[in-house]
Amino acid sequence: MRYIEIKAPAKINIGLDVLSKRADGYHNLNTIFYPIVDLYDILFFEKSDKFSFTCKNPDVPNDDSNLVVKAVQTLEEYSGKELNVRIELKKNIPSQAGLGGGSSDAAATLISLNEMFQLGIKYDIMLELSLKLGSDVPFFIKSKPAIGTSRGEILEPIGLYIEDPILVVNPRINVSTKEAFANILPKIGKTDFKSVIIEDKLNYSIARAILKNDFEESVFNFHPLIKQIKEEIYNCGALLSLMSGTGSTVYGIFPSLESAEFAKSKMPADYFCFMSIPHM
Repeated sequence: MRYIEIKAPAKINIGLDVLSKRADGYHNLNTIFYPIVDLYDILFFEKSDKFSFTCKNPDVPNDDSNLVVKAVQTLEEYSGKELNVRIELKKNIPSQAGLGGGSSDAAATLISLNEMFQLGIKYDIMLELSLKLGSDVPFFIKSKPAIGTSRGEILEPIGLYIEDPILVVNPRINVSTKEAFANILPKIGKTDFKSVIIEDKLNYSIARAILKNDFEESVFNFHPLIKQIKEEIYNCGALLSLMSGTGSTVYGIFPSLESAEFAKSKMPADYFCFMSIPHM
């Protein structure tokens, strides 16, 4: 196989607990990962006589700091093979937005090159390799709804399907993950995420009562505009609204496409807004 094209989807966090600081410097987390399958980056892979990586988005580095390049290096180190491939990344997911775009790109690279070069790496090893690249990367190996614990890499698949429109709003503010964790105070108490899911659907009254994103308090203090977006989404009739990951994206789940479109119309023209309706 000489050529592969793959879509790397975004994700949102339906609730996010920061439970404790770990000895390794990371934090123990508790969250629901939910894929936004109709918002995705696109990666092109083609065998070549040398390695190259390009992305035309000026916000995306083309050097060794990019997770796509790191994923290639990780596979080369594990397999002992030189992977000469030309990679192009078409970026649609905003960077540093809490939507997992870079992590998804890295997972897509692991999956594609494992197939292209017939490396034969099994799922459990792929999870180990992906965790070296970032805490969210293991989720994107399968991109199926799951409860994530530990750093987020211990995944328990769950039955969850959101039929309602999801409006994703990003004010183009970059929130550094390192900065977000530096200002977080772990809290006692672990959300029972299964209690908000009934027959594979979210119970919105329970969800609004118990779900939270522990990063919201500190991120809202530094970036009050993000808090205003959440308030506006609720004012427009959202069933549930939370910040995703460490920010700066806020999403709202709406009872109808009309109410979601109305909320979208309230957002400034320079914001990134995406309407997820994969079921339609």
